[in-house]
Parts: sequence; C-alpha cells; structure tokens
Amino acid sequence: MTLRIAFMGTPDFSVPMLAELIAQGHDIAAVYSQPARPKGRGLGEEPSPVAQLAAAHGLDVRTPATLKSPEAQAEFAALNLDAAVVIAYGLILPKPILEAPRLGCFNLHASLLPRWRGAAPIQRAIMAGDEETGVMVMHMDEGLDTGPVLMAEREYIGRRTYGEMHNELARLGASLMVRTLAALERGSIAERKQPDEGATYAKKILKEEARIDWTKSAHEIDCLIRGLSPVPGAWIEAGGERLKILYAEPVHHPEEHGEAVPRRAGEVLDDRLTIACGSGALRLIRLQRAGKAMMSASELLRGFSLPKGTLFASLPLMGEVRRG
Repeated sequence: MTLRIAFMGTPDFSVPMLAELIAQGHDIAAVYSQPARPKGRGLGEEPSPVAQLAAAHGLDVRTPATLKSPEAQAEFAALNLDAAVVIAYGLILPKPILEAPRLGCFNLHASLLPRWRGAAPIQRAIMAGDEETGVMVMHMDEGLDTGPVLMAEREYIGRRTYGEMHNELARLGASLMVRTLAALERGSIAERKQPDEGATYAKKILKEEARIDWTKSAHEIDCLIRGLSPVPGAWIEAGGERLKILYAEPVHHPEEHGEAVPRRAGEVLDDRLTIACGSGALRLIRLQRAGKAMMSASELLRGFSLPKGTLFASLPLMGEVRRG
C-alpha cells in the first residue's frame, strides 16, 4: 500500500524531508509552498527552496497566498489525499484543509512538545540553555502545535549552534517522517496526547534580542550567541560598526580563583578577546564584520583594534564603544 500525500513546506529546513520522500518513491500528488519572494539587489522574485526542488523533479507545485478561500480548499480536497505532510510551511491550515486527507495532516515540529510550541523552537531551546531538543511528528489539529504525537527523536544540544542543530534536526526529521508514513501505511502506530504541563511558546526572534547585554552571565550570553548563530547573529557595536559574534567559549576568570581583579561588564580583559560578563567571562572565537565573511578573533584583530581595557556598552542600546 502506498499513501497518496501532499507535501507542504517552504524553507531550507523542509528540503531534506521532501528529498527523502522523493527518493523513497512516495506518491506526491502536489507540493504546497509559500509564493516566490523578492530576493537580492535586483529584488527579482525567487521560488522557495522547496518549490525549486519540487519543480526540478516535475512535481505539481502550488503556491496559494492563503488556504482560507473556498477555491483553495476545493482544489486541495480534489487531490483525494491519504495524508498531508507539513514542515515549516508558513500558512495556517484551516479546518477544511485539516480534515480533507483521509488520515489527516501530519506536522514535523523541531522541539520536544509541549515545550517550545511556535515559530522558533530550535533557537529558543538553545537560548534557554536546554540540554536537549528533538523532532516530533504530530497529528495536526486547530491549535498551535497542540495535536497528539505519533513518533519522536531526541537530540543532545551540547555546545552546538542554531545552524548546526537546524541541519541535524532537518536530517533527523526527514528520517522520522519516512518511518511515520511507513507505520501509517501498516496501520501500526498509536497517537499520544500532549500533556498540558510544561508547555512553552517559542516566539519569533525579535531584532532587539540580538544585542548582547554584557551585564548578563557568561552562560546566558553564550546561549544567546549559539542560539542566534549564524542568523540573525548576536552582535555588539565596536569602532562605529556592528560586529556579529558567531561563537564564543566561557573561560575561567582570575577572580573565580580568589584573585581580586578589577573588571567591568563588557571590558576586554586581554589580547585574545576575552570579555568580562556580569558573572564569568567569554572568549570570542568566531566573528563577522558587516559585509565580510566569518573570521577568527585573531584574523579580526589584525585589522581591527580592540585593546585590553576596551569597554563595550552593556545596555541594549545603540552607542559607541568606550575605551579605558
């Protein structure tokens, strides 16, 4: 038995799953994705990564601006689907869409539900200092990531960045969805209702969150940096320009060993870009100047002066870097 499915996804995170479904020979009746968006200096419209892959394989690509119209819902119902596979699609699925496939619509969500329901689960898990995250296949209902869970995989975060976890969870999610569809075909899968206890919401990343506040602890700032690396990138202002910090490492500071060492939050403590935090210190490892490629701290310092004693602003407000 082969399931007749629609695939619904848009960004890079969705691509490994569509590629895996194609490779497995699934009957993909249609691929739904967000409409093409302006991109680049010329602002020419470019199809989404999912739409590009689907078109390259000759699949029926549909890019409605909404699924709320009776016409869009009738076109979806006419596909006579067994199931819809949804991953980072970007449009709300109204009740008629959710109910159209024979078995339902199944979403791959990148968190350990009910923790981190919502738009930015990978970033929020890292920024909060969670030790692990994962992917779950959920039978969609009308709530926000509230449907019952069919299958799950856990993944240890460690010191990985958002970019690293994004790629790993996309790969893991593709495998998990293939296994879920196989179990659906066999009729050998049970759903588990999500508990209400422990539910959190992963709101979209706001621009003002990315500014580093050095009065926070080294642990908090480290989690912020990794959770926003490589995009949008946690940042500081130095020498009149914005520097993105893409990776840093907590380091021991002399005061932690009983030595009385004067320090201020945001102060450069040595020639290796070790920065004092509200508690502890961070050594900056990978950085990026505006319009430049990522570089190491030593590469940055060859053309950018940040001597010991430089003091970065601690408040999350635009301001000049101070020295001495």
